[in-house]
Amino acid sequence: MKVIVIKNNLKEGLSAIGRIAGSNPQLPILKNVLLETTENKIVLTATNLEIAIKFIVSGKIIENGSIAAPVNILSNIISNIQSERLNIETRKDILDIKTDNYQASINSSLSDEFPLIPKIKNQKDYIELESLLLKDALSQVTLASQFSELRPELNSIFIEYSVDSLKLVATDSFRLAEKIINNTQFSSTSEESFSFLLPIQSANELMRILGDEGKVRMYRDENQVLFRAEQWELFSRMMEGNFPDYKQIVPKKYGAEVLISKEEFMNSLKLSGIFSANSNEIKLKVLENKKTIEISSSDQSLGENNYVLPAKIEGSAKEIFFNWKYLSDGLKAVKSEEIFFGMNDDNKPAVIKSPKDISYFYLVMPILKA
Repeated sequence: MKVIVIKNNLKEGLSAIGRIAGSNPQLPILKNVLLETTENKIVLTATNLEIAIKFIVSGKIIENGSIAAPVNILSNIISNIQSERLNIETRKDILDIKTDNYQASINSSLSDEFPLIPKIKNQKDYIELESLLLKDALSQVTLASQFSELRPELNSIFIEYSVDSLKLVATDSFRLAEKIINNTQFSSTSEESFSFLLPIQSANELMRILGDEGKVRMYRDENQVLFRAEQWELFSRMMEGNFPDYKQIVPKKYGAEVLISKEEFMNSLKLSGIFSANSNEIKLKVLENKKTIEISSSDQSLGENNYVLPAKIEGSAKEIFFNWKYLSDGLKAVKSEEIFFGMNDDNKPAVIKSPKDISYFYLVMPILKA
């Protein structure tokens, strides 16, 4: 292989794929990035066997070839090198990088030692949507997830497709977020409904690589999914298991329905959180007659505080305890200046959403008190 490439182009590609390079001691080849020329393109590939990313780098191809180079060493060189124009060549299992005043020879591996990246058999059926739309939707639901060893099915995003909508859901059993993308916002060649579990790590890597412009296509088969944009591809295995049947716990009615300023609500939570110590526990009370929400917190060693917020309220609710950080996460995800906040008893979930947008809601469980 012999190519000429601009440093920043190569740096962008290594940044996109470098995080998933594996560290399996039984498979040291996973620490490498595969560089190959194909169809007049320079393609970088990294994988940990669960996720694989291919990224196309523009450059001038003088001689075709391929090699698997250590991603950390290559990334460090490219990040610190001063020259903009790089000459890259291979000699069997050696990768040479040359500039006007610098030369490095990296001990690498032959490309045939690099794992084969699986193919999606059915590439006729796909869903296409704006990259930014998918990026925003993923960010709105992934905040409700966290790693669980006891319930591995929760380490995923539930994706459900029908001809009417594309739904994304995540939960950690303490909170849950659902985002619905209407069929007017995507195109599809798939007529059959389907659902699958996308691993959280795959979702996080997908969010990192999704741009603010352009479109992305999603392909799938029985246990694999492929996301493809103009410059990159992300392949992921689907997670096994069944996502919780969450619909039955989503409240249909509320004891208290509150319309409140998002900014004021978030600020009150931050202030109350100062006195919540390590528990992140705050107390929230809705008073119908006063048309206010009272948020308070206390700690024996720190002190106490109380914040009163004006709000439009229908109904009432007794004192309920919440994790203020969980509430704050939900507020950040809602894209409106005014927030709908629905509450019931202290053993039932509360819901945060926009009063004007039915495509998204965030559900959070109260902290149960003995």
